[in-house]
Amino acid sequence: MLKKDRAFFILNRLNEIYPETPIPLQHKNKFELLIAVLLSAQCTDKKVNQVTPKLFAIANNANKMMEIPVKTIASIIRPCGLAPQKSTNISNLSKIIVEKHNSKVPEDFISLENLPGVGHKTASVVMSQGFGYPAFPVDTHIHRLAQRWGLTKGKNVIETEKDLKKLFPKNSWNKLHLQIIYYGRSYCTARGCDGTICEMCKTCYPNRKNPFKAHKA
Repeated sequence: MLKKDRAFFILNRLNEIYPETPIPLQHKNKFELLIAVLLSAQCTDKKVNQVTPKLFAIANNANKMMEIPVKTIASIIRPCGLAPQKSTNISNLSKIIVEKHNSKVPEDFISLENLPGVGHKTASVVMSQGFGYPAFPVDTHIHRLAQRWGLTKGKNVIETEKDLKKLFPKNSWNKLHLQIIYYGRSYCTARGCDGTICEMCKTCYPNRKNPFKAHKA
């Protein structure tokens, strides 16, 4: 099966399995989404969703958040890990949003990536899920699956993102990155599938006998 054929099958099969793709991080506005994505670094979405209601109850926009002591933010988000760094970033980015962006989350990659604690992946999630801009956020999980399915030979998430954008139509990116995440969590986990077990792996590589070793991001 050629790479383009694998991509065609994967896109169509994921549309069948996941016709709807609700955003996994609970939020009510773009600022809450930005904070939730920032908190999700090295933390599960489930844990983030358990923590953010308490945080957003006292500050659900940049103006309110910048007034909250960093120690208070840290005490609330501690279950998400990296609390000292994340709380400082949340406080500082809130001040920047108020002072430089008229209290609104900026709607462009450069401005987002210039915010403390916001890398390209976080910016991509906000642009796609918050603003509906075509983006393909690639985390370590998507990077691993894309290699298993023969969609990329990228050695890092940046290379993998470029390859996936070339393979799939732009109007599928926002939904597809979520579909891949959902499928990976349910069927093609790091330990539950070694590249020879789940439907996607077996269809893309029916003759693969040995476990597939992916390049770590």
